[in-house]
Amino acid sequence: MIPRLPFRPDGTLYAWRIDRDRHAAAWDSGEGAFRAGGRWNGRGVRAVYCAFDPATAILEVAVHKGFRVLDTEPHVLTALALPEAAAIHVVPPEAVPNPHWLVPGIPSAGQQDFGDALLRAHAMVAVPSVVSRHGWNLVFDAGRAAGRYRLHGQERFALDPRLHPGGGML
Repeated sequence: MIPRLPFRPDGTLYAWRIDRDRHAAAWDSGEGAFRAGGRWNGRGVRAVYCAFDPATAILEVAVHKGFRVLDTEPHVLTALALPEAAAIHVVPPEAVPNPHWLVPGIPSAGQQDFGDALLRAHAMVAVPSVVSRHGWNLVFDAGRAAGRYRLHGQERFALDPRLHPGGGML
């Protein structure tokens, strides 16, 4: 499956991510992935993770932090413009060596090595989202991808409170 990326009428593609408010200025540092590693990178690689739509970005953060944190701690939604979308290397599901990498679970060393190799070979990579079967993520190293993206804007993120209901609600 090749992604249907949501290009705007002017041909620009946007990607989205959510960060804690205190990290908003460093949104493209890759610091968290550098320290802990991620699904598509090992420790020591400054990978920046985004989604091609805000809803997938919300799910990608919620799966790790939970809706409670998104509901109770200040976060920022960041949009970045990708004027050179043709330069994004797309990894379709069938190109992933182990199909289990595309299901929820802890990433293996092999998966992280595969992602590290992708990020060495390509400045920006589109990979299938694990939390949203029809969603796609953008992963890039900000240093290598310099000039291929620009900050479009940041706004205070507000989670729909129905996603973290109070007592008595289902």
